[in-house]
Amino acid sequence: MLRSLLLALALLPAFACAQEAGDWIAYRDAYRHMIWFEKYGKPKQFLQNHLRLRPRDAGVSTDGLRLTLHGKGAQLALPLDALGRAVFPFSRAAYDDNAELAWNRKPGQITSIAWVSIVTRPDGVYAAADLRAACEQLLAYLRSTGGANGKRCAGVQFSYARMEAAQVRYQGGDGAPVPLAAQEGPAFPGDAVAGFRVFAYRFSAHPDAGQVLTSATPLAIAALLE
Repeated sequence: MLRSLLLALALLPAFACAQEAGDWIAYRDAYRHMIWFEKYGKPKQFLQNHLRLRPRDAGVSTDGLRLTLHGKGAQLALPLDALGRAVFPFSRAAYDDNAELAWNRKPGQITSIAWVSIVTRPDGVYAAADLRAACEQLLAYLRSTGGANGKRCAGVQFSYARMEAAQVRYQGGDGAPVPLAAQEGPAFPGDAVAGFRVFAYRFSAHPDAGQVLTSATPLAIAALLE
Protein backbone atom coordinates (compact mmCIF):
# COMPACT_ATOMS: atom_id res chain seq x y z
CA MET A 1 0.00 0.00 0.00
CA LEU A 2 2.80 2.40 0.88
CA ARG A 3 4.35 1.71 -2.50
CA SER A 4 1.47 3.37 -4.30
CA LEU A 5 3.31 5.78 -6.55
CA LEU A 6 2.68 9.46 -6.50
CA LEU A 7 3.52 9.24 -10.21
CA ALA A 8 2.84 12.85 -10.98
CA LEU A 9 5.66 13.86 -8.77
CA ALA A 10 7.95 11.35 -10.38
CA LEU A 11 6.67 12.28 -13.82
CA LEU A 12 6.67 16.03 -13.39
CA PRO A 13 9.20 17.32 -15.90
CA ALA A 14 12.28 17.16 -13.74
CA PHE A 15 14.45 20.16 -14.33
CA ALA A 16 18.13 19.43 -14.43
CA CYS A 17 19.28 17.12 -11.74
CA ALA A 18 22.65 17.56 -10.14
CA GLN A 19 24.70 17.66 -13.30
CA GLU A 20 27.61 15.38 -14.02
CA ALA A 21 29.93 18.36 -13.75
CA GLY A 22 28.74 19.49 -10.34
CA ASP A 23 26.08 19.65 -7.68
CA TRP A 24 24.11 22.59 -9.11
CA ILE A 25 21.38 23.60 -11.53
CA ALA A 26 20.77 26.78 -13.45
CA TYR A 27 18.27 29.08 -11.77
CA ARG A 28 16.58 29.69 -15.12
CA ASP A 29 15.91 25.96 -15.60
CA ALA A 30 14.39 25.68 -12.14
CA TYR A 31 12.33 28.83 -12.70
CA ARG A 32 10.78 27.52 -15.92
CA HIS A 33 9.44 24.47 -14.14
CA MET A 34 8.40 26.11 -10.89
CA ILE A 35 6.40 28.79 -12.72
CA TRP A 36 4.10 26.18 -14.27
CA PHE A 37 2.34 25.67 -10.97
CA GLU A 38 2.01 29.43 -10.42
CA LYS A 39 0.33 29.82 -13.81
CA TYR A 40 -1.91 26.75 -13.45
CA GLY A 41 -5.45 28.09 -13.63
CA LYS A 42 -7.54 25.25 -12.21
CA PRO A 43 -8.41 24.82 -8.49
CA LYS A 44 -5.31 24.30 -6.32
CA GLN A 45 -6.20 25.80 -2.92
CA PHE A 46 -5.29 22.53 -1.19
CA LEU A 47 -1.91 22.26 -2.92
CA GLN A 48 1.57 23.71 -2.48
CA ASN A 49 4.64 23.63 -4.70
CA HIS A 50 8.27 23.50 -3.57
CA LEU A 51 11.71 23.05 -4.99
CA ARG A 52 12.84 19.75 -3.51
CA LEU A 53 16.24 18.11 -3.15
CA ARG A 54 15.67 14.37 -3.25
CA PRO A 55 18.29 11.63 -2.59
CA ARG A 56 18.74 9.21 -5.47
CA ASP A 57 19.14 6.23 -3.12
CA ALA A 58 18.70 5.34 0.52
CA GLY A 59 22.41 5.53 1.24
CA VAL A 60 22.64 9.28 0.64
CA SER A 61 22.45 11.23 3.89
CA THR A 62 20.59 14.53 4.03
CA ASP A 63 22.13 15.54 7.35
CA GLY A 64 23.56 19.02 6.93
CA LEU A 65 22.23 19.35 3.39
CA ARG A 66 22.24 23.01 2.32
CA LEU A 67 20.83 24.78 -0.74
CA THR A 68 22.23 28.13 -1.85
CA LEU A 69 21.31 30.56 -4.61
CA HIS A 70 24.48 32.02 -6.15
CA GLY A 71 24.12 35.25 -8.09
CA LYS A 72 26.53 37.96 -9.18
CA GLY A 73 28.29 39.06 -6.04
CA ALA A 74 25.60 37.69 -3.71
CA GLN A 75 24.50 34.43 -2.12
CA LEU A 76 21.21 33.47 -0.51
CA ALA A 77 20.74 30.42 1.72
CA LEU A 78 17.43 28.67 1.08
CA PRO A 79 16.20 26.79 4.17
CA LEU A 80 15.21 23.16 3.64
CA ASP A 81 12.57 21.34 5.65
CA ALA A 82 12.96 17.79 6.93
CA LEU A 83 12.00 16.42 3.50
CA GLY A 84 14.37 18.60 1.49
CA ARG A 85 11.77 21.14 0.36
CA ALA A 86 12.51 24.84 -0.06
CA VAL A 87 10.36 27.84 -0.89
CA PHE A 88 11.49 28.81 -4.37
CA PRO A 89 12.63 32.46 -4.66
CA PHE A 90 11.06 33.96 -7.76
CA SER A 91 13.58 36.65 -8.63
CA ARG A 92 13.94 38.64 -11.84
CA ALA A 93 17.46 39.62 -10.82
CA ALA A 94 18.51 35.98 -10.32
CA TYR A 95 16.99 35.11 -13.70
CA ASP A 96 18.76 37.97 -15.48
CA ASP A 97 22.06 37.17 -13.74
CA ASN A 98 21.86 33.53 -14.85
CA ALA A 99 22.29 32.54 -11.20
CA GLU A 100 22.89 29.00 -9.97
CA LEU A 101 21.28 26.83 -7.30
CA ALA A 102 23.90 24.67 -5.58
CA TRP A 103 23.94 22.12 -2.78
CA ASN A 104 26.70 20.51 -0.74
CA ARG A 105 26.69 16.97 -2.08
CA LYS A 106 28.73 15.08 -4.65
CA PRO A 107 27.39 15.15 -8.22
CA GLY A 108 24.76 12.50 -8.90
CA GLN A 109 23.72 11.93 -5.27
CA ILE A 110 20.80 14.36 -5.24
CA THR A 111 18.11 15.24 -7.76
CA SER A 112 16.18 18.50 -7.81
CA ILE A 113 12.53 18.59 -8.77
CA ALA A 114 9.35 20.64 -8.59
CA TRP A 115 7.40 18.95 -5.81
CA VAL A 116 3.65 19.26 -5.30
CA SER A 117 2.07 18.14 -2.03
CA ILE A 118 -1.06 18.74 0.03
CA VAL A 119 -1.17 21.68 2.45
CA THR A 120 -1.17 20.80 6.16
CA ARG A 121 -3.51 22.43 8.68
CA PRO A 122 -2.22 23.86 11.98
CA ASP A 123 -5.40 22.81 13.81
CA GLY A 124 -4.94 19.17 12.80
CA VAL A 125 -8.54 18.78 11.61
CA TYR A 126 -9.11 17.68 8.01
CA ALA A 127 -12.55 17.20 6.53
CA ALA A 128 -12.55 13.89 4.70
CA ALA A 129 -14.20 15.52 1.71
CA ASP A 130 -11.40 18.11 1.59
CA LEU A 131 -8.76 15.39 1.59
CA ARG A 132 -10.44 13.73 -1.38
CA ALA A 133 -10.69 17.09 -3.14
CA ALA A 134 -7.00 17.76 -2.45
CA CYS A 135 -6.02 14.44 -3.96
CA GLU A 136 -8.19 15.10 -7.02
CA GLN A 137 -6.64 18.58 -7.43
CA LEU A 138 -3.16 17.12 -7.30
CA LEU A 139 -4.08 14.40 -9.78
CA ALA A 140 -5.60 16.96 -12.17
CA TYR A 141 -2.47 19.10 -11.98
CA LEU A 142 -0.20 16.15 -12.66
CA ARG A 143 -2.31 15.13 -15.63
CA SER A 144 -1.98 18.66 -16.98
CA THR A 145 1.80 18.14 -17.02
CA GLY A 146 1.45 14.84 -18.88
CA GLY A 147 1.81 12.55 -15.85
CA ALA A 148 -0.36 10.19 -13.77
CA ASN A 149 -2.21 8.84 -16.79
CA GLY A 150 -4.45 5.94 -15.85
CA LYS A 151 -4.10 6.66 -12.13
CA ARG A 152 -6.85 7.38 -9.61
CA CYS A 153 -6.94 8.81 -6.10
CA ALA A 154 -6.89 6.00 -3.55
CA GLY A 155 -6.21 8.11 -0.46
CA VAL A 156 -3.67 10.31 1.25
CA GLN A 157 -0.73 9.64 3.53
CA PHE A 158 0.38 11.59 6.61
CA SER A 159 4.07 11.34 7.49
CA TYR A 160 6.01 12.07 10.70
CA ALA A 161 9.51 11.57 12.00
CA ARG A 162 10.04 7.96 13.04
CA MET A 163 10.26 8.65 16.77
CA GLU A 164 7.36 11.10 16.96
CA ALA A 165 4.46 9.65 18.95
CA ALA A 166 1.82 11.15 16.67
CA GLN A 167 -1.65 9.75 16.19
CA VAL A 168 -4.02 10.04 13.24
CA ARG A 169 -7.68 9.14 13.71
CA TYR A 170 -10.82 9.08 11.63
CA GLN A 171 -13.95 10.61 13.21
CA GLY A 172 -17.20 9.69 11.55
CA GLY A 173 -20.61 10.92 12.69
CA ASP A 174 -21.17 10.54 16.43
CA GLY A 175 -18.94 7.51 16.83
CA ALA A 176 -15.64 7.33 18.66
CA PRO A 177 -12.52 8.27 16.67
CA VAL A 178 -10.91 5.27 14.94
CA PRO A 179 -7.08 5.23 15.01
CA LEU A 180 -5.32 4.71 11.69
CA ALA A 181 -2.51 2.18 11.74
CA ALA A 182 1.05 3.55 11.87
CA GLN A 183 3.63 1.98 9.59
CA GLU A 184 7.22 2.69 8.63
CA GLY A 185 7.94 3.89 5.12
CA PRO A 186 8.88 6.83 2.90
CA ALA A 187 7.26 10.21 3.43
CA PHE A 188 6.24 10.22 -0.23
CA PRO A 189 5.52 6.94 -2.05
CA GLY A 190 8.38 6.27 -4.42
CA ASP A 191 11.07 7.99 -2.33
CA ALA A 192 14.32 6.10 -1.91
CA VAL A 193 14.63 7.13 1.75
CA ALA A 194 12.20 5.45 4.14
CA GLY A 195 12.19 5.38 7.94
CA PHE A 196 9.26 7.73 8.56
CA ARG A 197 6.17 7.06 10.66
CA VAL A 198 3.32 7.11 8.14
CA PHE A 199 -0.46 6.80 8.28
CA ALA A 200 -2.44 5.93 5.17
CA TYR A 201 -6.00 7.22 4.97
CA ARG A 202 -7.78 5.35 2.20
CA PHE A 203 -10.98 6.78 0.79
CA SER A 204 -12.61 3.38 0.27
CA ALA A 205 -12.36 2.55 3.99
CA HIS A 206 -14.23 5.56 5.39
CA PRO A 207 -17.23 7.75 4.47
CA ASP A 208 -16.51 11.24 3.11
CA ALA A 209 -18.83 12.76 5.71
CA GLY A 210 -16.27 12.39 8.50
CA GLN A 211 -12.97 14.04 9.33
CA VAL A 212 -9.38 13.06 10.01
CA LEU A 213 -7.80 14.27 13.26
CA THR A 214 -4.04 14.53 13.75
CA SER A 215 -2.36 14.98 17.12
CA ALA A 216 0.52 16.95 15.57
CA THR A 217 1.24 18.69 12.28
CA PRO A 218 2.65 16.13 9.84
CA LEU A 219 5.87 16.67 7.92
CA ALA A 220 3.85 16.20 4.75
CA ILE A 221 0.63 14.92 3.26
CA ALA A 222 1.07 12.92 0.06
CA ALA A 223 -1.51 11.69 -2.40
CA LEU A 224 -1.79 7.93 -2.90
CA LEU A 225 -2.32 7.32 -6.61
CA GLU A 226 -2.98 3.85 -7.95
